[in-house]
Amino acid sequence: MTTENHLRHVQSLPVFPSGAGNIPRLNAVILGEALASEENDFVFPSPEFSRNAHVSSPSEYSDMYKRSVEDPSGFWGDIASEFYWKQKWGKEVCSENLDVTKGTVNIEWFKGGITNICYNCLDRNVENGNGDKIALYWEGNDLGFDDSLTYSQLLEKLANYLKDVGVKKGDAVIIYLPMLMELPIAMLACARIGAIHSVVFAGFSSESLAQRIVDCKPKVVLTCNAVKRGAKVIGLKDIVDAALAESTKNGVSVDVCLTYENKLAVSRENTKWTEGRDIWWQDVVPKYPSTCDVEWVDAEDPLFLLYTSGSTGKPKGVVHTTGGYMVYTATTFKYTFDYKPSDVYWCTADCGWITGHSYVTYGPLLNGASCIVFEGAPTYPDAGRCWDIVDKYKVSIFYTAPTLVRSLMREGTEHVTRYSRKSLRVLGSVGEPINPSAWRWFFNVVGDSRCPISDTWWQTETGGFMITPLPGAWAQKPGSASYPFFGVQPVIVDEKGKELEGECSGYLCIKHSWPSAFRTLYGDHERYETTYFKPFPGYYFTGDGCSRDKDGYYWLTGRVDDVINVSGHRIGTAEVESALVSHPQCAEAAVVGVEHEVKGQGIYAFVTLVEGVPYSEELRKSLVMAVRSQIGAFAAPDKIHWAPGLPKTRSGKIMRRILRKIASRQLDELGDTSTLAEPVVVEQLIALADK
Repeated sequence: MTTENHLRHVQSLPVFPSGAGNIPRLNAVILGEALASEENDFVFPSPEFSRNAHVSSPSEYSDMYKRSVEDPSGFWGDIASEFYWKQKWGKEVCSENLDVTKGTVNIEWFKGGITNICYNCLDRNVENGNGDKIALYWEGNDLGFDDSLTYSQLLEKLANYLKDVGVKKGDAVIIYLPMLMELPIAMLACARIGAIHSVVFAGFSSESLAQRIVDCKPKVVLTCNAVKRGAKVIGLKDIVDAALAESTKNGVSVDVCLTYENKLAVSRENTKWTEGRDIWWQDVVPKYPSTCDVEWVDAEDPLFLLYTSGSTGKPKGVVHTTGGYMVYTATTFKYTFDYKPSDVYWCTADCGWITGHSYVTYGPLLNGASCIVFEGAPTYPDAGRCWDIVDKYKVSIFYTAPTLVRSLMREGTEHVTRYSRKSLRVLGSVGEPINPSAWRWFFNVVGDSRCPISDTWWQTETGGFMITPLPGAWAQKPGSASYPFFGVQPVIVDEKGKELEGECSGYLCIKHSWPSAFRTLYGDHERYETTYFKPFPGYYFTGDGCSRDKDGYYWLTGRVDDVINVSGHRIGTAEVESALVSHPQCAEAAVVGVEHEVKGQGIYAFVTLVEGVPYSEELRKSLVMAVRSQIGAFAAPDKIHWAPGLPKTRSGKIMRRILRKIASRQLDELGDTSTLAEPVVVEQLIALADK
């Protein structure tokens, strides 16, 4: 869709319900009233919310968006000037080539600008008088254990220790830590001295950790001895020991393993130790000065390396640089959540994923926000834990994954409604498309029908939000990511790469770069080009399918490789899952494709029922009928597989690779299941395969 057509759609939208009668066949719903049943209802922010929002109307968004795509240098240059730069960038704000047919793919923003993201997160806030403001509230796994750090206190001593053991600008540091405050502290310490941090989610196996150590060859590994996750103790140091032994066999040795003693999980006396390599964090770090000189870096110097694991092959090391990432994450956080200095913000993601980088650590701290860092499980000791935390800290912005929303839906509303939640102002969704029924429950039950939902679409590779509602401007549609963020130019193309106009479905691509775009894959620029830029030359290919409706709203349909081709019909797994979850007795569903001798591919659905609902043949037929009636007979699942639970990582991501193997009965090819929150789920699914 051209910029002109996109803006025409935006400008045609009414701001408040007084104009809603101009929209044919759509009911308008004001935030504060119950949602109607139609999936295409517009949901408007209240006039009061919009009046106080950073972007208060479609027309205001339209003006800003138009400038951002017609004059990106001016638009982003003005925003970047609000940050601290030791030296301003050169003549060009941006230079790019996304077309593989015209040479090497290359993206640069603010090249020549000298800055430091840690300085902008911490020192700048202290200098602006916010040194005593709480930067991080830490909530432990067990009730009653908590802590906090101000912006002044976050200027921690770890950076000096890292320098003292030989970590220099450009060196890699692996961070394998749970959600203790030491995790964001470690990220900021690396950024302060120009080291490249690579956070590995503390749920990955020793084999996965070893792969990453071998690839980036870190000077230091940072970890802790153990962590409690719910009632379970996980020995992280044992995993690190095994990984370091494996990496040494592969020619990469690490001389320093700095280990934080997490006394709430395991004492140091019960921790295995390698003298000379292993160092207790508490024994050395407190001895260093609390002030550390800043290593000033170029905007295009690497900030961090984050590995994304494919179902096969070597993990991809996504490289994000400093300047553009800093400007974009800060800006997206401010506008997408309508952030105000009085807000208390909680993102439930782990810093082992991109969401924890951009929207637990950097985006919020660049805005001077007070953030929650939560160590535990959202359903421990019971399903009301999230709302207990919301009330305890007066959380006003709550950002989580649809998977968590659906799992809490399954537990029932009483776990939500026994808490006040009056502090909530904005809700957010991340990680996958949120189906309309989950959106409504999140909106009606959690947000009391008054909190807009920022349903964000973005990726590890994009660094920040790409398509998302702006809560004060948008007439929202449940389940739609709405419109692009400033500077982002999405296009939907067909299989030949032709841009499609108006209402359509196809492959989602982005034309032109944005400040936080990833610059390469670590040590493999050829794979970077082949995976993301060769499929459709001139565009960044997201790998996602997407539909655009007649009002210009974008609907993500899932990964293109999660499209099932049934008798020539291309069906997004997300569509079938959404239809299944709309059934009142279905709590969650995950759909995969399996080989079918007649149709080419068949639809295989794993279904988790609402608590207390028994399996029955009648219910199985009812679920199939729900899909037939919502999508069509061609989309009816060939198999409903009862699932007491789904295999998920501890961040809530469903491991579809495992589901495909179970569906295809390739049980000897399940691979590594150690990253699952509940590995026993796999055995349960196998046992129920023919029920």
